[in-house]
Amino acid sequence: MANLFPSLNLSRSFRALRHPNFRLFFWGQLVSVIGIWMQVTAQQWLVYRITGSQTSLGLVTFINFLPVLLLSLFMGVIVDQFPRRKILLFTTSWFMLLAGLLALLTWLEIVQYWHILLLAFLLGIGNALDMPARQAFVIDLVDDDKGDVLNAISLNSTLFNIARIIGPAIGGAIVATLGEAPAFAINGLSYLAVIIALLLMKFSLPVITSSRSNPLEKMKDGFRYILSEKSILGLVVMVAAVSMVGFGVLTLIPVFAKDILHTGATGFGNLLSWQGAGAVIGAMLLVIYGDNFQKGKTLLFSRLLLGPGIIGLALSRTPWMSMAFMALIGFSFITQLVLTNTLIQTIAPDELRGRVLSTYTWALGGFYPLGSLAMGFLGDQIGAPSAALFSGIGCILLVLFNLAVFPSMQKLA
Repeated sequence: MANLFPSLNLSRSFRALRHPNFRLFFWGQLVSVIGIWMQVTAQQWLVYRITGSQTSLGLVTFINFLPVLLLSLFMGVIVDQFPRRKILLFTTSWFMLLAGLLALLTWLEIVQYWHILLLAFLLGIGNALDMPARQAFVIDLVDDDKGDVLNAISLNSTLFNIARIIGPAIGGAIVATLGEAPAFAINGLSYLAVIIALLLMKFSLPVITSSRSNPLEKMKDGFRYILSEKSILGLVVMVAAVSMVGFGVLTLIPVFAKDILHTGATGFGNLLSWQGAGAVIGAMLLVIYGDNFQKGKTLLFSRLLLGPGIIGLALSRTPWMSMAFMALIGFSFITQLVLTNTLIQTIAPDELRGRVLSTYTWALGGFYPLGSLAMGFLGDQIGAPSAALFSGIGCILLVLFNLAVFPSMQKLA
């Protein structure tokens, strides 16, 4: 055990922050992601308030990520051809515009369910490009130092989940007192922090992009590489499976807050915040001790925790127990995603990084909405607790699938 948790070295644990561009992006994102989580909380509450349907909650998530399922593989070619900073400036501006429109419609009290679906689809188009670009941009921010990639991704995930704690709590409080529109407006303004950070960045060397010919052939090159590299194929397949079977249960959280635990919008925000707290713990462990963990075994351990966490949430009728299980779910989610992302980034060659990462974002963002839609439908048919119970059992079966089909993944270092 002494070797498992060696003495703390803060300068090494936070070494990605020594890169000026990463620092700018880190702080800009912190502001923005708090706003995003405020909007996620307010939008889910708004949808359930005006429709009263669990299927409607799942459909919004499905529509939001449908463009990721359809477009992100091609978007990986674009990410490998154009400067990633310019791509992110475009997508962030697009997100700011859509948040402003949703705030205006809600403030004028003319928002309808189809408005939310349309804006979710337009947001998804932006995400299909933004997700692989943002993932591939990490190595640009740490000056192509692959040794700092795990630390940078872990710090980004810590930031994301600190925001997940703060954002839903603020969002739930704002919705409970002022309504949903102010939460959407604040999110729109928060994107300015990322835009300013991107504009302030300076790169000592020009960012290399690949030639812009034969995009279809370039996409095929990415597929051929993934199919030939079984470790990456296994990582992508498992992300897709866990996203569909496990992550979709998050669609049901407003139902647990409103109808099972009877804690209202504030309680809904608290559940999301506790999920974020668990995720922060997981991400910080990887920030501080990630170099000492055997990544393949740690990834398997994270997957083992997910099923019991979801089953516990399904069976709980006590708010504090539900929050504890949400923390366990958050811990499992984030450690799986950080380790998978890091392994893909370090295995993939530089010239194929955008295309390989686009398959990761396709698996994560494409299959999650299918699971959300299925969970919403199941929740309407058999109740949210029973639907979540099926999800938890499915996650346990996925661990057995992982061991049987991709046993070599445990050896990845």
